Amino acid sequence: MTSNTKNFHIVLKSRPGENNEATVSNFGYEETSYPEGLTEEGCLLVKNLYLSLDPALRCRLNEETGVDYVRPWQIGKTADGFGGIGEVVTSNDPEIKVGDLIVGTFLWPWKLYFTIQAVSVRKISTGSMGWSATLHLSVFGLTGLTAFLGVKEKGHVVKGGNQTMVVSAAAGSTGSFAGQIAKAMGCGKVVGTCGSESKAKCVTEELGFDAAINYKTEDVSERLRVLCPDGVDIYFDNVGGQVSNDIIMQMNENSHVILCGQIADYEKTTEYPPPIPKEISDVLKDKNITRDRFLVLAYEDQFSTATQALMEMYGAGKIKVKETIETGLENAGKAFVSMMRGGNTGKQLLKVVSH
Repeated sequence: MTSNTKNFHIVLKSRPGENNEATVSNFGYEETSYPEGLTEEGCLLVKNLYLSLDPALRCRLNEETGVDYVRPWQIGKTADGFGGIGEVVTSNDPEIKVGDLIVGTFLWPWKLYFTIQAVSVRKISTGSMGWSATLHLSVFGLTGLTAFLGVKEKGHVVKGGNQTMVVSAAAGSTGSFAGQIAKAMGCGKVVGTCGSESKAKCVTEELGFDAAINYKTEDVSERLRVLCPDGVDIYFDNVGGQVSNDIIMQMNENSHVILCGQIADYEKTTEYPPPIPKEISDVLKDKNITRDRFLVLAYEDQFSTATQALMEMYGAGKIKVKETIETGLENAGKAFVSMMRGGNTGKQLLKVVSH
């Protein structure tokens, strides 16, 4: 590669504004300079291959994110996300060679070519199993870790305990893993909520959930009474809003809400987690229901052992992976907006180049 090589990146062109949905026009695809002068020890020049697109990035389009672990994107500056896969073009690190595939998590640039420190990434290999590299952005990445550690640390699953778990956004990236992981850990029944018949079919027929509720066409409260006659013991909450309120109303005493995401409120200008109605707050208190916010970064010391456990589950066929892949860096905004509106099944990825 030379200075004549063209480079492109995704920038934030505008903010949606208060309580507005993100649109494709908020993102720009622009030419930018090619990285030069790779002289610093431990530095890598990388060609981007895949980007992880995540609903939790939505707050970064706002003036303030409302959370303490990530900053807003800046107008005209390169966007970055929660992970990506790249191929090493030039290396100033003895442990990483040209042609190696690497994966990174926080602040991965949405740029075709970029430089990064080797200490910020790790080498990946598809290995003798022939596994796809993209698994390191889904089940072996932050998404899978969030599902695994959320269930493990906050779900209180008891093997053989005849518990019932409900997962909202069950056909999404984290939800699809959370339900399967709970089943693998011994949860008796897992029910998912989702927004289409095709997703409901995927959740039950492909991912092994016991039942699914289409919240757009079915009465969630009524279906829960039928599907969960003994109440709900664990709720993996990815959405918030009315769906979550309906589920919490049918939870048992001493049960547990794993507060993972609130996608129903991500397009609104509000604090995180968003406030809940007094009626729901009273139910939580009266029934002694725990509702703890879960942030996977607080469990970084468990990432290595959790990743190994996920690899074993996947290798044993206990976890299936669904992916929705958009192609072309120029389509990053399109893919992000589609994901925010429920256009993905499983993990939303962007393949940076078409060849």
